[in-house]
Amino acid sequence: MDDEIHHPLAYARNQRGWSQEDLARRIRQAAARRGLRSGTRGSRISKWETGRAIPDEEESQPLIAEVFGIDYAAVAHLGWPNWLPGQDKPLPLGSHNAVPSLREALMNSLDRRSFIAYTSGALAGFAHQWAVTEPGPSPRWTPRLPVDAELLDWLETTSAELIRLATQRRTRTHRLLNEHLSTVTDIISEGRYSHSAEQRLHTLAASLCQAIAWQKFDERRHAAASRFWHTALHNAHTAGQRDLGAGILSDLAYQMLWLKDARTAAAILEHVIPRTQHPIARALLHLRQARALAALDEGGQCLQALTAAEKALNSPSGDPPPEWCSWMSHADLAADSGRCLAELGQRRQAHRLMEEGIALLPTTRDKTRAIFRAYQAETYLQDGDPEIAAAAATLSLDLATRINAPRCVTMIRDLEPSLSTYAEIAPVAELLERLRATA
Repeated sequence: MDDEIHHPLAYARNQRGWSQEDLARRIRQAAARRGLRSGTRGSRISKWETGRAIPDEEESQPLIAEVFGIDYAAVAHLGWPNWLPGQDKPLPLGSHNAVPSLREALMNSLDRRSFIAYTSGALAGFAHQWAVTEPGPSPRWTPRLPVDAELLDWLETTSAELIRLATQRRTRTHRLLNEHLSTVTDIISEGRYSHSAEQRLHTLAASLCQAIAWQKFDERRHAAASRFWHTALHNAHTAGQRDLGAGILSDLAYQMLWLKDARTAAAILEHVIPRTQHPIARALLHLRQARALAALDEGGQCLQALTAAEKALNSPSGDPPPEWCSWMSHADLAADSGRCLAELGQRRQAHRLMEEGIALLPTTRDKTRAIFRAYQAETYLQDGDPEIAAAAATLSLDLATRINAPRCVTMIRDLEPSLSTYAEIAPVAELLERLRATA
């Protein structure tokens, strides 16, 4: 919850741009839809927000939940005011919270689509906690017995394949990922396995949560995405997987960057990069750091981060890169470097690097290609080249539609106001007509 807002009800109300009277009117309207009468006024909202009164559990709280579009299961489970957006704080790191975080993430009813689950300060603090906290011993509920080795092998193999397919076949893999995670959670919570099996199970849980988080992120369900990344970090930490934990935190930083909070993204990465071991992982994190610094107009530091990313990417290593960053390549370095330079106003070099990166991408990276094409379109619009921008945007939209990548489609739709300035140009007009036809 932001410092200037002292109650989650006020946070939720302010996020919607509602006054206390606006919220009271909506509560009365919700009551009327149920055939009830409510005398809620702005003065009553004020008392709830200052803690001088608590809304009635049987009548007022269900109405408030309806107004904000929150499933009543969350109200009953968490109690007032914890079910409201803005109150969430990450569970402290520790093996005793690995299973509770999994259970919480799997409660679909807690997905508050319109809000970020954790505030900027909470996420930066969470990154610091990860940086200074070593994993402790797991709680021992029952005597440990070996888990079914064949089942664990199967779960690891099939989960790895599901995670690989998750990007381009999200509709078919979504339920399977959740079912695998539920199975792994049940096995972990039984608490009967060897230490090595325990590490494998928590690593598997972290990887599944990370994949689900990216699906939620691509669907713009940011509260759910941050919750799954939070859970992934708990399990990576419990498993002692430092590089995996660093990657998960960098995903949260990327989300903050996407949501125009580059300062929090930079703060998270500042904690993470010094504690990342594999050079490919460091390369990716430095590249994301460069993106955050470019957004903050820190040109000198941005270029230093890009240099560090290139150096790490070219560094030899005797070990294969972690699975979560094994895709990191010179294509990503070139295209994201171009994106950074575009933000810093160095557009000519930016265009060259983005085109170079796109050309290097394999066909298996079509979602990334669609995102880079959208970056190109945005940059060409800023340069006043609407025809080239429309061509790049159309290529991005074609790819995004084919592989069902809603985040990429949204990126193109966000360009519509700028494109409309050039509606008399044929390629732009065709693209605008297509966007409006599918709105």
